[in-house]
Amino acid sequence: MAIEPIYLFGIPVDFILFALTLLGVALFHNRTLEVALTGLAAITVYKLIFTGFKFGPGLPGLGLHMQHEWVILANLFLLLMGFALLSRHFEKSQIPEGMPAFLPDDWKGAFALLVVVFVLSSFLDNIAAALIGGTMARHVFRGKVHIGYLAAIVAASNAGGSGSVVGDTTTTMMWIDGISPLVVMEAYVAASVALVIFGIPAARQQHAHSPIVKGAPKGLAVDWTRVLIVAVILVAAILANVVANLRFPALLDAIPVIGLAVWVAILATAALRRPDWEVMPETFKGTIFLLALVTCASMMPVEKLPLASWQTALGLGFVSAVFDNIPLTALALKQGGYDWGFLAYAVGFGGSMIWFGSSAGVALANMYPEAKSVGLWLRHGWHVAIAYVIGFFVMLAIVGWKPDAEHKKRVDMPPPPVVIAGR
Repeated sequence: MAIEPIYLFGIPVDFILFALTLLGVALFHNRTLEVALTGLAAITVYKLIFTGFKFGPGLPGLGLHMQHEWVILANLFLLLMGFALLSRHFEKSQIPEGMPAFLPDDWKGAFALLVVVFVLSSFLDNIAAALIGGTMARHVFRGKVHIGYLAAIVAASNAGGSGSVVGDTTTTMMWIDGISPLVVMEAYVAASVALVIFGIPAARQQHAHSPIVKGAPKGLAVDWTRVLIVAVILVAAILANVVANLRFPALLDAIPVIGLAVWVAILATAALRRPDWEVMPETFKGTIFLLALVTCASMMPVEKLPLASWQTALGLGFVSAVFDNIPLTALALKQGGYDWGFLAYAVGFGGSMIWFGSSAGVALANMYPEAKSVGLWLRHGWHVAIAYVIGFFVMLAIVGWKPDAEHKKRVDMPPPPVVIAGR
């Protein structure tokens, strides 16, 4: 097994290397892939030489670690790559061009679009919801989308999935672990408040930056075949999610079920309309970047959390902006004692505060490269962090902290199944 971490100034060296990697991503946003891969290499070499991994030292320990993580990473890879093609099908369907006919002309139209993303994410993968939102925004705002509004699209997609056991990986993990979907659904109390708090300022930012296009182009013809393809891909993901969880849960630990289902649907419908394969090279770079960060986070010595409390849950939201929320959720489930609605909101929404804090953010940044700046994201997306805190405390006042002391604590937590990639 791995030995104790080496500390420098009271901080594990693992965390220092990861923090330096994240700092490099923030400072060199035009070289994020190179920085992430360098950081992953440095952390891997350090653990090979000094501390070993969670499952043992040296190369065998690394092999066992990657065996534990590969399904998560493969699902993320397949979903990010697949949903980039889905978003292009949706864009070419001409539906985004027709959206202005159904949206108000002023800032309320921009807010309504965020509501659409929020609702979509409650039953779709939040990557797909964010990409669909980004595609619609590109058309209704003439391609001039404010970075603050891009942050809001990511926040809306993450908030929408936080209260649904089929809307985010972390909430699905809770469902599988025996937590009632009704308990998780309480997260919508905070998420709905947060949507208003960040949505209105973001909509006004966007309206001042580039107002919504008034009216749809004349003679617009919707390509219903592409709409059908989008529907088939999404239905394939949802059905794979539900069937695998209800009938074959062990399969989720063995193969990337959801990602494979998406790609089967993409290839099966390719004869109807050619997928836009040209987006793959750039999407691949962004995907490898995210996988590098997720792998770095999985190697951190986060073996235990502070005692369960609302203060800890609040803090985990900020932690999830830089750490993978899947292992955080797994640790919380093993520890027990949380109010799961609060935890679902915290780990689901918290990653929105930084662009690489969630897979939805990385996917949207692939579509809008100007968003790959932590400084600009924090400067213009300030309302997301404020919304997170206000939403949390409104939920605390209305619902109250109700720790689940009876939740069965598992001694050996199995690898968390990836159902819909929340990160």
